[in-house]
Amino acid sequence: MNFNIGDRQIGDDFPCYITLEAGPTHDGLDTALKLVRQAAQAGADAVKFQLFDLDRLVPDRKQPFTYSILVDRATGKLEEITEPLYDILARRHLKREDWLPLKRECDKLGLAFFSTAAFPEEIDFLVKLGCHSIKIASGDVNHHPLIRYAAKTGLCLQLDTGGSTLGEVEAAVDVILKEGNSNIIIHQCPSGYPARLESINLRIIQTLKQMFRFPAAFSDHTPGWEMDIAAVALGANMVEKTITLDRTTRSVEHSFSLEKEEMPKFVKAIRELEIALGKTRRIMGDEERAKRLGARRSCFLAKDLKAGDVITEDMIDYRRPGKGIAPNDAKALIGARMRRDKSSGALFEWKDLE
Repeated sequence: MNFNIGDRQIGDDFPCYITLEAGPTHDGLDTALKLVRQAAQAGADAVKFQLFDLDRLVPDRKQPFTYSILVDRATGKLEEITEPLYDILARRHLKREDWLPLKRECDKLGLAFFSTAAFPEEIDFLVKLGCHSIKIASGDVNHHPLIRYAAKTGLCLQLDTGGSTLGEVEAAVDVILKEGNSNIIIHQCPSGYPARLESINLRIIQTLKQMFRFPAAFSDHTPGWEMDIAAVALGANMVEKTITLDRTTRSVEHSFSLEKEEMPKFVKAIRELEIALGKTRRIMGDEERAKRLGARRSCFLAKDLKAGDVITEDMIDYRRPGKGIAPNDAKALIGARMRRDKSSGALFEWKDLE
C-alpha cells in the first residue's frame, strides 16, 4: 500500500523513505536546529524528534538505564554505563516554545517532521504543530488507548515493534484500522543501545510485508549503515537512523549515530543501492541492446557457395558480431538454396536465399 507523508510517497513503488532521528541526541533547541540542517543537507526525507512530559512519563527519578558509549574512535571500544533514565531524558527535553521554531526550520528546508508522543495531550500538540507522522514507541505497542487516540487524527502512524510479538502487532494494527486510519508504517526496531547482531533479525521485514499490506521500516541501532543497506535490499520502505553532532558524547544513542560527514554518504549509499537493485523484470536499454551485438554471433559462410547450392550445417560458421542471422535461426538456413554466389567468410543474409 502506498500513501503520502507530506509531499513524498512511501511504498514499494517509491524510493526508500529516509528518516534521520535527532530526538535522542540533541541537548536543546540550538543543537536540534543544527541536526535538522545537517539532515537536510544530507538529502534526508524527514527528521524525527521525541515529545514527552518528563515528570509524568518517568515519575521514579532513580529508575536505572544501562547503555554503551564510545570511548575510542580508532578501535570502536565501548564502555557500558548506568544512570537514571530521568537524567537521560532531561538532557533531550524541549520546552513547548521550542517546537514551533524547530518545525518552521524543517518546513523551510523541505523536511517532513516526525515525533513520538507518550500522552494524548502531546498528540493534540503535534497535530496543531503540523506534524506529518506520529510514532508509537515500542514500549507502547499494547497501549491501545494511546494508539486509538493517535489513529483518530488521521495522520500516518509509525509502530515500533521491538520486544513485541506478531500477535501484539496485529492487535495494534487492528486498533488503528477500526478508527478508519490505514496510513500505517510498521518498524522492525531491534532492542539495545547499540543493538546486538542476534537481535536485529532483518528477515522479519519480509514477514511484516507479507502479513500486513503496509510499508515496513527498519529503525537502526547499530554503528555504520551496513544493516540499513541490507534492510533496503530485503524490501524496507523506510529506514530510520540516529544522527549526532559528536559520536563520543557520553549519552545514550550517540555511539551508533551518524555524524555530519557521514550523513550524505549514508543517503548516497541507499540511493545507489536502489539503482543497482533495479526492477523485478529485465529491462534493456538501447545502449545495452547495441553493446550486446558485439558479443553475440551471426551465421557466416564457412566455404564459398554458388547460386543454387543447398546449404548444409557444415557450410555455416558462427562468428562475431551479432548483426546478421542469429545462431538460434540457423535451422532456417539449413536446406535453403542460395540465390547468388557468395565467398567464404561473408555474412549470411536473408536476401541470399531463394
